[in-house]
Amino acid sequence: MRLLAIWIINALALLALPYVVPSVQVASFGTALIVALVLGLINAVLRPLLILLTLPVTLLTLGLFIFVINALLFQFAGNLVDGFNVGGFWPALLGSIAYSLISWALSALLFPQGKH
Repeated sequence: MRLLAIWIINALALLALPYVVPSVQVASFGTALIVALVLGLINAVLRPLLILLTLPVTLLTLGLFIFVINALLFQFAGNLVDGFNVGGFWPALLGSIAYSLISWALSALLFPQGKH
């Protein structure tokens, strides 16, 4: 049940994204659900491999190259899914950061972590 809720939260974060980064467009809620699924799969499969392959560059940049990887994967998802358009590298970078922050904030509101 929690996985379904996280998926919907990520889709809602994608729907809010065009208000924050105008160069990122999402056609509908159905498209946002598909993009959330595609981004989840990309981040589960490709991202660890890319981080491992670019480890020397990531270490030289003190981890900042991970932002570049995230932006490229975000832009890749935009190329895969019709109805989800990313206007280039810089909008992909801003979009990936904003997407992470919005989904984190929504998750924190719906699933608060209390002290145990």
